[in-house]
Amino acid sequence: MDEIDRKIVACLQQDGRASLGELAKSTGYTSMGVRRRLQKLLEKGTIKIFASLNPTQLSLLPAMVMLEMESAQAMNSLIERFKDCPRVVNIFKTIGGYNLIALVVAENRDMLECIAMEKCSLRSSPGIRRSEFYPISDVYYSPFLQVRENITDKDKMVKSCGVSCDLCVRYAAKKCPGCPSERNYRKT
Repeated sequence: MDEIDRKIVACLQQDGRASLGELAKSTGYTSMGVRRRLQKLLEKGTIKIFASLNPTQLSLLPAMVMLEMESAQAMNSLIERFKDCPRVVNIFKTIGGYNLIALVVAENRDMLECIAMEKCSLRSSPGIRRSEFYPISDVYYSPFLQVRENITDKDKMVKSCGVSCDLCVRYAAKKCPGCPSERNYRKT
């Protein structure tokens, strides 16, 4: 990326709906020149334009889950198990004591507890040596997260993690709304 590409990206980070005219004004290029550069950035996969959500505005509670996995196989199984979980915002593979770090969101405190310790929790997967769970109190620099609303599918009976909410004690006690990607989800 050169300086013009950086200006385009910076402008789109401020307003993802900026017009080609606005991008042209901020870069000193023509609208067609900006359009070509923008198309190239998109085609190469350098940038992606999408909607991010502000968890605070939606009363969502984010948390970090740190996991030390026993093996690469256990790690890959966990990643595959939660690839379609709408509460898992991101999973990061790291080099160090904890080799997976996940960013998750919950609708309320009860759901946060479920994410921390129930059968549908990342921490309940086989092959975990140790784990830590940190609810996030404040977010700095940008409050927006790429919460994965696009993968919710209300027609599922059993989630991709393989756990049925109907069998969960917390779900039965109405302390957990269930999974947003499942038919039995009780919106909070």
